Amino acid sequence: MINQEFWSPILLSAQVTTVASILAFSVAIIIAAIMKGRSFTGKVLVETIWMLPLVLPPTVVGFGLLLLLGRNSWLGQAIEWLLGQPVVFTWWAAVIAATVVAFPLIYQTLKTGFESVDSDLEDVARSMGAGEVQLLMYVTIPLSWRSLAVGYLLGFARGLGEFGATLMFAGNIPGKTQTIPTAIYLATETGHVTLAAYWVGSIVMFSFLLLCVVHRIRIY
Repeated sequence: MINQEFWSPILLSAQVTTVASILAFSVAIIIAAIMKGRSFTGKVLVETIWMLPLVLPPTVVGFGLLLLLGRNSWLGQAIEWLLGQPVVFTWWAAVIAATVVAFPLIYQTLKTGFESVDSDLEDVARSMGAGEVQLLMYVTIPLSWRSLAVGYLLGFARGLGEFGATLMFAGNIPGKTQTIPTAIYLATETGHVTLAAYWVGSIVMFSFLLLCVVHRIRIY
């Protein structure tokens, strides 16, 4: 039972989720730093749009990605022209889907951590000539490292468990876009319940360990 058929979705999920979580984390740091302490007209609307993938059904997110990046959209056609192939139903489609659903959770965690940093310390750094980038790198990030670690791990867990958006946007192609959740779905539908149970056990165990690490970071 533990053969290539078993390991393929696990290895693919690890690759997709690693790339997606790094992308989402990098963008979240930049946006959280920009939004921190700023107030402008429409800020609530902008942040609400960013948070939508966290509360919308994943299939709705996947449908939105199809509309935005599918072969019938101008953006999708531009990407296909640049890359020589459509992005839909490819490995990168799975990465994009996982990135989109992981971003809101990472962003919200990072934003909360950045805003918890004592503003007096930041003012002192500014008075000593520190620019915004230096302030972020040497004051804000070191003082909120727990939030960064927790945000990344939670985003990784969210991306690892993504199903609906991946199925809609990337499909369920074995060895190409078939992640653990989509593999579980297909195995259950085709009567391979034992194989599905192995995958379920693997993702539950790994997610449990991630949450244990998150708990330890929050305490210490």
